[in-house]
Formats: sequence, C-alpha cells, structure tokens
Amino acid sequence: MKKVCVFVVGPAGSGKSYFVGGMLEWMRRVGYEAVAVNLDPGAEFLPYEPEIDVREFVSLRDVMAEYGLGPNGAQIVACDIVASQIGEVAAAVDGVDTDYVLIDTPGQMELFAFRTASEMVVERLGGDFPFMVFTMDPMLARTPSGFVSLLLLSASVHTRFYVPFLNVLTKVDLLSDEDLDRIATWSTDYMAVMDDLLRERPTMSREMSIETLKSLQGLGIGAGLVATSAQMLFGFEDVYAKVQDVYYGGEDLEAR
Repeated sequence: MKKVCVFVVGPAGSGKSYFVGGMLEWMRRVGYEAVAVNLDPGAEFLPYEPEIDVREFVSLRDVMAEYGLGPNGAQIVACDIVASQIGEVAAAVDGVDTDYVLIDTPGQMELFAFRTASEMVVERLGGDFPFMVFTMDPMLARTPSGFVSLLLLSASVHTRFYVPFLNVLTKVDLLSDEDLDRIATWSTDYMAVMDDLLRERPTMSREMSIETLKSLQGLGIGAGLVATSAQMLFGFEDVYAKVQDVYYGGEDLEAR
C-alpha cells in the first residue's frame, strides 16, 4: 500500500501545525487513515495529537542545558540531533498502518528548508511517495508585493526539495471574500498580479517584486494555490484531491 508522506513547510506563524491538525481531522471524518508526525523539537503547543513526536527523542531544554545554548542555537542543534536519529523516526512511521503521514516541520522554516540534513529527512521519511505543502500566511498574501515575496519563498523551498509540491493559503477565515477572490486570481494569473503591482506606489521594493515575478513566470514556478481553514475544515478536500491526482491518478482511497 502506498503511504503518502505530506511535509508541511512554511514561515513561522503561517499555520503549519493548524493545517496538519485540520487535515488530520478532515481525513478521519471522511473515513481515511492519517497520522501526524511532529518534527519540531521546540514546539510548546500542538493543535493535534501526534502519533510520532520528536520531542520524545530530544528535549530542547536538555540541549540548552547540555551545550550552554540559547533557544535559537539549541533549535539548530536539536534539529541536527533529530536528523541524526531519523532512522528511529522512520522506523516508527514504517510501523504505522495508514494512508497518509502528515509531517509538521519546525516553526522556523530555515531550520528545515535550508539545512543539508533535511534532504536526508525528506528522502528517508518520504520514501517513494513524498509530497510537500507550502503554507502561506493570508495577511502577507493580501498585497501584491507580499504575495510575490511568498511565491519567492515557496520557489526557494521547491527548488531545494524537488518533490510534488502545492502552495496552500491558510487561515482564510481571516480574509474578506474580496481579498480571497483577489488572491485566488493572482494564483492563476500572473498578469493580474503584475497589474496590481503597477498600481502600488513606486518604490525599490515594488520594482524588485516586478522583476521577481517576471523570473518566476519565466520559470513556471509557483502557479496554483489551494485556500484552507483549519477552523472551518475548509479546503482540505482540495488538498487531498491534489495529492491523489499525483499518486493515485485521481482515484479516492477506500474508506476504513
């Protein structure tokens, strides 16, 4: 049986953990098997119950005490320790009978996305069926320049881990219908983003956003977006459909 591993990556505060919790609840409600894995050793609160939790392997407080580090330095060391013990985490994942494994990555995106050890983590945990979700904060995505900056971050992660990839707008319950419609249009029509950028006040930031957008358009990176809300359990069916299309040709799983 294919066990799809969905890695959830994104900037701090973009709603990664809530996305995992919402997707987990949605899948269980419709009768599909899913488990959550927490890869953040510094997480203080999780809105879901992880089946596998790296905090059982490494304690951030212990790392701080042992190495004489502050919270930021300890996070780096703790993530490297997790990577060195990924075989144990992978063995635990392999032992779970499930359809989907939802993997919550560290809150500080750079600890996962831009460290060499993470390539090994994705390869070892993802196996033959990895998928990556990039979470976008809706407040930043409301402006054209903010949306382009998120596209650039997404593209940088996608090029680091060249696996099936999806941009997800989280917490859309915080947006007005007008804002949501505008962002949805931007996600499928780069010219609409460009038009709105050109309406912004001329600044160096705007010019950089324009040139960035041209580059992303030329590379064909970042198009497409699924809107979700963990609070409303909205949009997770669309995320599921995207994953199913990649690994099951669009067919549904059998409910258990």
